[in-house]
Amino acid sequence: GPSITTATAALVLVLVVVAFNAVGDRAAGLLAAVSSGLWFDFFLTAPVHRFTIDDPDDIEVVVLLVVVGAAVGEIANWGLRQGEQAALRRGYLDGVLETADRAVAEGASPEELARRITDRMTGVLEVDRCRFVPDAAPPHAAPVLCRDGTVQRGGVVLAVEREGLPSDTDTCLPLSSGRGHVRITAASRVARPTREQRRVAVLLADQLSAGGSGPGGTRPPALTPAG
Repeated sequence: GPSITTATAALVLVLVVVAFNAVGDRAAGLLAAVSSGLWFDFFLTAPVHRFTIDDPDDIEVVVLLVVVGAAVGEIANWGLRQGEQAALRRGYLDGVLETADRAVAEGASPEELARRITDRMTGVLEVDRCRFVPDAAPPHAAPVLCRDGTVQRGGVVLAVEREGLPSDTDTCLPLSSGRGHVRITAASRVARPTREQRRVAVLLADQLSAGGSGPGGTRPPALTPAG
């Protein structure tokens, strides 16, 4: 009957909205959702070929079609964002493994290993510069990047993702071995590394700890991904 035809048409339009959201952005998905409601009204509700609806049930279907289409779009975009973030995390971790493994394979000196690791940290944090300071504690009043990825200054946790890393002074990342720290400079522009990025920087600093900072320091063993 007509109700079956209407329901089937509504489902087909929902599938069209899903397809648009799968290949487009949020704006394209929302436009598809609104368009599906309009074309459902124009072609399938009485009076046909007019943007008016006589049956209250059809009004409900059109509203639900737009709402469901918009909701599907949000869910699809959320899934895409999660996938992009997961890929970004894998890229960071792959970079950590590549940096340490390549340096070990090439027999890099502790100084060269430190340079490669701090260069990688600079890219991960998207800052101006990272510099390894061996066998020295961070300045007393300096902001500190902690192992959990937070940045603290005077015991206060800073809102890095909103306000950025401090630009008036270097942020310090102490080595877990206690044999120095990394100074992170973000002076020329606002740098807002995510907590995930900051934790990867901590993992990179651990490789400096493993590599030693002076004569007699041992190089880190080749890394393998955590099981």
